[in-house]
Amino acid sequence: MRLDPGSTVRPRSLTAVTPVTPVTDGAPVVAVAVAVPDPERLVHLQFRRFAGCPVCHLHLRSVVRRHAEIEAAGIREVVVFHSAADELRPHVADLPFAVVADPDKRLYAEFGVGSSPRALLSPRAWWPVLRAVAVGTVELLRGRQKAPARTQENGRLGLPADFLIAPDGTVLARSYGEHVDDQWPVEKLLAFAEGARTVRT
Repeated sequence: MRLDPGSTVRPRSLTAVTPVTPVTDGAPVVAVAVAVPDPERLVHLQFRRFAGCPVCHLHLRSVVRRHAEIEAAGIREVVVFHSAADELRPHVADLPFAVVADPDKRLYAEFGVGSSPRALLSPRAWWPVLRAVAVGTVELLRGRQKAPARTQENGRLGLPADFLIAPDGTVLARSYGEHVDDQWPVEKLLAFAEGARTVRT
């Protein structure tokens, strides 16, 4: 069942696969609990696909580049993948925000995020996929990126989704992607956050 703006997300604590702040070499990685909703900030809850997904990786790099701006707008990024934590961790170790593993797709089911052949078959997906694979290949050759596993337990046909959640759990905006690259650009996220601030004031 899909969530619409105005729906309420019940409070929960998710576990990030990597710390949201850097750790020193050799220090143990401590699991970080992530509150959704966040009592003090908006949450941008992103549902991505599998660990190492080239299109997801390219999109998240655009988020990383503007992460300071996103935080300044009062938004906390929380990104969910339908891969196991051990498989996901090497792909996201350098991301400055919380990444959550959901290999059983419980969160995907709760938020109504599904899969479809159109994730890759939609003509609108072809250029983003080719571009992401080309960029990913270069990064792989430079040792800056890890190749995804040959087989994916939850398949390669997952669709992305985005939710902006207020501190009280209200869904302020949401998008269910129609293909692999149908996700919010940073500009749209910031516009939604600005609109939310205007309404609250």
